[in-house]
Amino acid sequence: MVGGGDSKKLKVEENLYEPVHPQLLISIEKLQDVQDQLQKINEEVNDKVLEIEQKYNEIRKPVYENRDQIIKSVPDFWLTAFLNHPALGELLNDEDHEIFKYLDSLEVEDNKDVKSGYTITLNFKPNPYFEDAKLIKTYTFLDEGTTKITATPIKWKEGKGIPNGVDHQKKGKKRDLFYVSFFSWFSDSEEKDDDMDDIHDEVAELIKDDLWPNPLTYFNNDIPVDAEVLGELGYEQIDEEDSGEDDEDDDDDEEE
Repeated sequence: MVGGGDSKKLKVEENLYEPVHPQLLISIEKLQDVQDQLQKINEEVNDKVLEIEQKYNEIRKPVYENRDQIIKSVPDFWLTAFLNHPALGELLNDEDHEIFKYLDSLEVEDNKDVKSGYTITLNFKPNPYFEDAKLIKTYTFLDEGTTKITATPIKWKEGKGIPNGVDHQKKGKKRDLFYVSFFSWFSDSEEKDDDMDDIHDEVAELIKDDLWPNPLTYFNNDIPVDAEVLGELGYEQIDEEDSGEDDEDDDDDEEE
């Protein structure tokens, strides 16, 4: 979105010792008028962008539905895509691997107005782990700038469930990528709380903005090497100079 925040009038405080030049005040007032014009344009742009996003979300729907039907014919598609993802793969423990073999489809859907939130839905085949066929986690962005997170309570079958009853670890207001299980992340939800402003769920964002748009990339393990993205995920980029030195060493060995 372009711009943001309410337009604030610029103020020039008079110096205690030197009066403000009238021309300076005039210039600042003119600049403020220009900023007000830009703010109005930015607000119009935001409205247009929102309309376009809503339009193309509807256009994508039948394409996603067709993709979903094809994915269902590929054994362990979502399990493989998750495991090949450099960050999401770390969420799945050994038992999760077995559970994900029953994952029939994954859906990510924006709210109708796009900007108020989104929903992640996991559809499972009948399985020996829980009664639920559909697990839903919803993120609602509230007017106060907070986020309300709700999740389907998982009805685990006897003897199954998150190990030792440990749900998650979180540091401050930002949810960490460390979880005992993918399902401990799924069960991690927050109602609106005065102490939980600006809730940030990196796992949900990776599913929504990275995995969901093109899961085939990860299923094929054809991950583009982007230094900035890998750096954010905690991976180090291979130094090209070091790589070149290794190549030179190999060439020397071949000559010998």
